[in-house]
Amino acid sequence: MTWAAVRAHTRAGRWQPVLPRVYATFTGPLPRDSRIAAALLYAGPAAVLSHGTAAQMWGMRLESPGPVHVTVPYHCSAVSQPPFVVVHRSRAFRHIAVDGQPPLTSRADTAIDLAVAEPTPRGAQQLLTELVTSRRVTVEQVRAQLVERPPWRYRRALEQAVYRVDSGVESMLEELYAVDVEVAHGLPSARRQAPFRVDGRTLYEDAVYDELGIALTVRLDGRTHLEPDVALRDRRRDNAAELAGRSRLVFGWRELSTRPCTAAFEVAAVLHRHGWQGPLQRCPKCPAQRS
Repeated sequence: MTWAAVRAHTRAGRWQPVLPRVYATFTGPLPRDSRIAAALLYAGPAAVLSHGTAAQMWGMRLESPGPVHVTVPYHCSAVSQPPFVVVHRSRAFRHIAVDGQPPLTSRADTAIDLAVAEPTPRGAQQLLTELVTSRRVTVEQVRAQLVERPPWRYRRALEQAVYRVDSGVESMLEELYAVDVEVAHGLPSARRQAPFRVDGRTLYEDAVYDELGIALTVRLDGRTHLEPDVALRDRRRDNAAELAGRSRLVFGWRELSTRPCTAAFEVAAVLHRHGWQGPLQRCPKCPAQRS
């Protein structure tokens, strides 16, 4: 194929230019698959899909009409071509790519890249926790890649997120309780996923403080707790806890996302009632009048 032929097809409207040195041999809008193929051709033979585009390929995010994200080795000369393609560079390129059609970054590296792109460390923690607890990537994969390819920012925040999942955090609601209630207010760390026998079955409580010698259960009710079978199970757990003389507090997403300081005050009040001597620390969200 000569450049004269390329120019002739393009001028005749049979082909269309897409990116520098990349042409579509058809007219009309480009489907997403064609946009991805064009971005990879433009970025060069070593390029792989990454960030939001790789997340879509892995099923971590819904497909979006935004730019195609690709990652290339650090020395590559390809540059971003807004709004069509965003080019990222990696010094650890050989550690992040996996074979596939099309080629893309691994699940763990994709999750880490998405987290590192967040504007704040807290946002990075929450995004990584959401991806891990929703089973879109395993904590083992993420942990290994944080060692193999430490990110250039938010490293400590992401390691803390992995530690919390290792410690038993299994949902975003539990992460919110661990960080915005316990850590932010200096409360002791609860034991997560504590097993209890109820009606001959082993059920798991989200957070308990028995290791302090305090029989307090904190239950975190997400959307599934509205389902009839789950609601019945929760009532049986409440009755069993009452018969065992346990204190109980229950919080949902609305309370923890809008009033975590109130939840911390209530937890601290029960802990103090049972002998805990620690102070309740103030966080930036605490009302001015609360001590």
